[in-house]
Amino acid sequence: MDRPSRPAAATPAPRLRVGFVLARRFTLGAFANFVDVLRLAADEGDRSRPILCRWRVLSPFPEAVESSCGIRIEPDGRLGDPRQFDYIVVVGGLIDEIERLPVETVAFLREAAALGIPLVGVCTGTFILHRAGLMSGYKACVSWFHHDDFLEEFEGLMPVSDQIFVVDRDRLTCSGGASSAHLAAFLVDRHIGRAAARKALAIMIIDEAMGAERPQPGLPLDMATGDPLVKRALLIMQQTMEAPLPVERLAARLGVSRRGLERHFATALGIAPHEAGRRVRLGQVGHLLRTTGKTVAAIAAETGFADASHLVRAFKAETGRTPSEWRREARAGGEGPVPQGLPDPGPARGHGVSGGR
Repeated sequence: MDRPSRPAAATPAPRLRVGFVLARRFTLGAFANFVDVLRLAADEGDRSRPILCRWRVLSPFPEAVESSCGIRIEPDGRLGDPRQFDYIVVVGGLIDEIERLPVETVAFLREAAALGIPLVGVCTGTFILHRAGLMSGYKACVSWFHHDDFLEEFEGLMPVSDQIFVVDRDRLTCSGGASSAHLAAFLVDRHIGRAAARKALAIMIIDEAMGAERPQPGLPLDMATGDPLVKRALLIMQQTMEAPLPVERLAARLGVSRRGLERHFATALGIAPHEAGRRVRLGQVGHLLRTTGKTVAAIAAETGFADASHLVRAFKAETGRTPSEWRREARAGGEGPVPQGLPDPGPARGHGVSGGR
């Protein structure tokens, strides 16, 4: 005798619905981090199913969109009605290849804004939203590395470049990279719950959810420059902190002579390349002292110092304090002068307000 079949369990309604707009040459890592937080937050049994979070890649055209690394993503569907989403996320990419979105996409974003649907700019997606006229009067977060690019393009606007993301009413912007995971976790926390957000980050081997005010682990803004060669050099310095390149090798990697590189640094920043490299490394030391519990020896190894003693000597010569003393002041919210190349040891602050005012 056949048993009566059990009714299928009802699929829960999604609590968080996200539509993605991918710019040409978008940053794949920023997009993937955002999506994976959504995927892991509400999944059950590690089956990669969109249960309480739903997401779709939208485009006015059926063709796949190529990322900056060459991997292509096919859209799930056309733009349609923006009211089917709780957020529309625009993911940008390479600064030199940002293009204006198709008119259909701009119209879709403007319709979403008019309906009060929050817009999210990820990486250079913030630039794209500004170009579409959708960020006037709002704060905007951009990567420290694109701070000057933003100032050059949007005269009179001061971006926030010392936080990982910014939430200003119905506009949310982040610097890209790992910060997109933290912004996604912020949305999961808001709509599903803190436990779901923590679960997603834990599975991604991210220790904790970072708040919007957490400083970007980048360069101090006194080293911002519009010189493309110096920008590239600073980025290489940041990427090679564990084993800093001698100036000759850095110049060769950039395809210029040592004297040529020194002239660019003198004009752009008023300092020599080796001094800039020292500031980059000490800036990262301050960031790690403030935001992690790593030992001084571990920080020394990460930032290119021979050992803990070498780091202590260099740090004290710059600040007048040992790393341990500086860390205690940072955690106690101490005030005082901030040496060049180091973040403020006091409470984190925003770096300015963007807007069309």
